[in-house]
Amino acid sequence: MNLLKQIEFIKEIDKVKYIQRKTRLFNSQRHENDAEHSWHLALMALVLAEHSNAPIDILKVIKMVLIHDIVEIDAGDTFIYDSQKNHSNTDEERMAARRIFGLLPESQADELIAVWEEFEAGVSSEAKFARAMDRLEPLLQNTSNEGGTWSEFGVGYEKVYEKKSAIKHGSETLWDYARQLIDESVDKGILKKG
Repeated sequence: MNLLKQIEFIKEIDKVKYIQRKTRLFNSQRHENDAEHSWHLALMALVLAEHSNAPIDILKVIKMVLIHDIVEIDAGDTFIYDSQKNHSNTDEERMAARRIFGLLPESQADELIAVWEEFEAGVSSEAKFARAMDRLEPLLQNTSNEGGTWSEFGVGYEKVYEKKSAIKHGSETLWDYARQLIDESVDKGILKKG
């Protein structure tokens, strides 16, 4: 029965609320969890859609940002600036996607796996914009927290610039804004060069 499978999936994804991220909420010492992160990205996408480089299907973008981290239930969250573990641990994540989305009726599972894969590939206009949201939100958090995880983990300007430059593929406008924030962070001394 579809309903029972859907309820099982709904129960399983509650675990996303317990996955703590390294970033902290705006102007706060409290760490964000994956559910809060995904919700925030969905609203950001809705509000900022006009700044996409290309026309986008906003519902698809919202689906992407809502489900992109569900795989972390099994695969765990890898800090984007982690120097020990590759942030794109897609084999582990692909297995997690199959298991978790596989709880759903087959047609829904296939759809969500395809949307997740599209986000991971980062090729479509929707995926590029969704990924821009995923890179912009922690930047906003870190600038609101006097450097946040950059200061805590000794992440320098070059690494931040490299990782955040993905924003430009989804939105040149948002990348211009992000670059300005990065430069201001250097000027304020909360992000170090070299």
